[in-house]
Amino acid sequence: MTTPEPSSRPLGVAAIGYAFMGKAHSNAWRNVAAFFDVPAIEQKVLVGRDAAQVAEAAARYGWAESATDWRAVVEREDIDIVDICAPGWMHAEIAIAALEAGKHVLVEKPLANTIAEAKAMTEAAAAARARGVQSMIGFNYRRVPALALAKELIAEGRLGTVRHVRAAYLQDWLADAESPMTWRLRKDTAGSGALGDIASHAIDQVMYLLGDSVTEVSGRLHTFVTTRPGPAGPEEVTVDDAAWATLTLTSGAIASVEVSRMAMGRKNSLTLEIYGDKGSLLFDLENLNELGFLDATLPVREQGFRRILVNEAEHPYLAAWWPQGHIIGWEHTFTHQIRDFLAAIANGTAPSPSFEEGLAVQQVLAAVEESANAKSSLVTLHTTSEGA
Repeated sequence: MTTPEPSSRPLGVAAIGYAFMGKAHSNAWRNVAAFFDVPAIEQKVLVGRDAAQVAEAAARYGWAESATDWRAVVEREDIDIVDICAPGWMHAEIAIAALEAGKHVLVEKPLANTIAEAKAMTEAAAAARARGVQSMIGFNYRRVPALALAKELIAEGRLGTVRHVRAAYLQDWLADAESPMTWRLRKDTAGSGALGDIASHAIDQVMYLLGDSVTEVSGRLHTFVTTRPGPAGPEEVTVDDAAWATLTLTSGAIASVEVSRMAMGRKNSLTLEIYGDKGSLLFDLENLNELGFLDATLPVREQGFRRILVNEAEHPYLAAWWPQGHIIGWEHTFTHQIRDFLAAIANGTAPSPSFEEGLAVQQVLAAVEESANAKSSLVTLHTTSEGA
């Protein structure tokens, strides 16, 4: 177990996983210093199971080298940060080993596949934090400028008392029943389906935007296509295709959450509707540079949702990018995430979302599944989480 010592050399970064998230994170590591004032970093090594494929990805994504043994990589003295982009079933083992080796850790959501793993990771993160080792979970949608602006407006009281929230995350990449089997459709590797994959984002947004926590949950899960073509024939799908939940929050607000990977025509639509007694907000990820805002304190004859194009230098993160009117994209959220993580490391402050916040989301996901499996109407949560 080691504690990071101040060093004048660039921070050495290792990323574990080179597929979808590995590519997105690599792009952020490669570009963050070009737009933000951050500590110097070096993309040291990209880790994956297939030596040839990870070597090819490392060369394309800007990594100095590749490796197949993550255990050896996390013990290297030239590695200061470990970015975990591997599937959820690997998160706990890698994160705990990296934290115990004194490495700062960024891990993709959801935190883990089980509550037990998430709790073990949170305990390891707390112990590491006491030694100056930082950790963060990658809920990248917190770094959408429009949603960061929404957070500011809610905190400023522009919506008054928030009464209810509608959150929906809809995709259609599994709508075709002949789409082949993947690790994301097996419970032993994915933990859950749409629930852990995209409901984790929606639930985190509800708690993040409102600065609130969940006390009660009612949920339902459904699998529309129960078998998928596998290499040796049809395989059973052991996770959900869609999930629904009603959440009661500590403040008394009620949130409905709907997620699906079977919503034909919806490619990557995270929509949020937040209704207070003084105003309302609308957001859709498929128009991520826009925020709808209704100010109900105006005279009724002047009320109506107005479109805020979130690309001014005064808006969160945007001073680093292009002149006003020039929109940014989905990939920028990861650059913002890396920027905030590096700033926290440089300042010696705990970044957010913390593993504790990731655990709070995990507890809600587990309650949704418990409610759905028991076919009960309500599951009460008795949890408190730092930073949640």
